[in-house]
Amino acid sequence: MPRAKGAVDADRRRRGTKLEKTGTGAISLGTALAPEPIARPSPSKLAPGLYLVATPIGNLDDITLRALKALAAADAVLCEDTRVTAKLLARFAIAAKTIPYHDHNAEQMRPKILERLRRGGALALVSDAGTPLVSDPGFKLARDAIAEGLPVTALPGASAALTALLLSGLPPDRFLFAGFLPAKAVARRRALADIKDVDATLIFYEGASRLADSVADMAAVFGDRPAAVGRELTKLFEEVRRGSLRTLAAHYAAAGAPKGEIVVVVAPPGGETVAEFDLDRALTDALGGKSLRQAVEEVAAASGLKRRQIYARALQLKVGN
Repeated sequence: MPRAKGAVDADRRRRGTKLEKTGTGAISLGTALAPEPIARPSPSKLAPGLYLVATPIGNLDDITLRALKALAAADAVLCEDTRVTAKLLARFAIAAKTIPYHDHNAEQMRPKILERLRRGGALALVSDAGTPLVSDPGFKLARDAIAEGLPVTALPGASAALTALLLSGLPPDRFLFAGFLPAKAVARRRALADIKDVDATLIFYEGASRLADSVADMAAVFGDRPAAVGRELTKLFEEVRRGSLRTLAAHYAAAGAPKGEIVVVVAPPGGETVAEFDLDRALTDALGGKSLRQAVEEVAAASGLKRRQIYARALQLKVGN
């Protein structure tokens, strides 16, 4: 017996909802962001807006209850790597749609995500680990959403920087998170010189292959301050090595690059500094194989001292020789 048109439409809606709920993995750009009418939020659905969701940095048990609820109720989850996020979702039996949003597709995806938000969508943004926006394109998305007056909410949780700070044993009352340093030595030393006199504990992210060189540059620019290097934080092989910058640099130069994600924490300047920068030694080493101008530039980047002061001392050393 033919059913009424309303019953047929209701059945179609039920079938569509079922397919949407049982879909797994990343969904295509067209499917994820195709314009569609947004239903009025029910008590079990997130209110419209962008949700910045912190994820575990290692131990999956560090996920918050609020984060789990948001990931399960969001229309879709924006993520750096769908494979990484899929493991987290599977661990907690969350059948959420995932949409890739990373450095390589951000410019193309961001306008479409904003349009979805304008239409009343509820989208969760996660990074591969920790709090999003630190080293991913989520900052620009959040900035643009805020500029348009769209709802943006942050769900706090795991952070490698704060975890390392607490484990370092260094003063946590005032700190500066400086992110990743430049890969090249001269640029790295210049960046360190810019923050040498900041009266705060300094926190850096660093790649394992550059760790020894970066810590050695910190010792050259900051002096031999107390520091700590944390790796594999919250994981099975978590390690925090504490000591002076020169001691740590020597250790990693001899031991080689460690495994895992790295956070370096350095004490603020002042009474806790172990040794001061040796200007004469640095200039003597630099003048051994470089021109006067090159030597001054190198030592200025390493020490943070004024070039005029370094140049005057370099001339004295050359005359003395």
